Amino acid sequence: MAILKVSRMGHPVLRTIAQPVPEDWIEKEETQRLIDDMIETMDEYHGVGLAAPQVHVSSRILVAQMLSDTEDAIEALVLVNPEIEPLNEEMETAREGCLSIPDVRGRVPRHLAISVRAIDRNGEAVSFEAEGFDARVIQHEVDHLDGILYLDRMEDLSSLCFLDEYGRYWADEEEDEE
Repeated sequence: MAILKVSRMGHPVLRTIAQPVPEDWIEKEETQRLIDDMIETMDEYHGVGLAAPQVHVSSRILVAQMLSDTEDAIEALVLVNPEIEPLNEEMETAREGCLSIPDVRGRVPRHLAISVRAIDRNGEAVSFEAEGFDARVIQHEVDHLDGILYLDRMEDLSSLCFLDEYGRYWADEEEDEE
């Protein structure tokens, strides 16, 4: 496995709609290596999700750290050609960051619950519902597949801040709101 270079805001791959992955490519060695490398890269940079465009590959693949329903452990989720739909209109605004926009955070509205349909890394169709933080992560990564950055979803740019300033001035205040 390898740590891949993460594309940063301004690189055209982040503003391009990623190409669907043909089903017969999923089990190919190159695709499986890309998935493994994406998981390794996400872990190395302490991310909770990573989309292929973030590693300069314009393919509809994402990996994410999901909270397991059966354990407190975190497992890697791999979604190929994901499609999502909100389950209702309920939304929540919360801070997000992005490996492609390092050291910056902003408040982003997201649906609290979504349905997900995709193909897993074994070429099998999967469908499930995600809520809360897991739903937020998947929406963020699917946005990358559509050429959208979290800054585009922000309703108010005044919440945009550097991570160290967030920790210094805002983290305690936002914890009190919860």
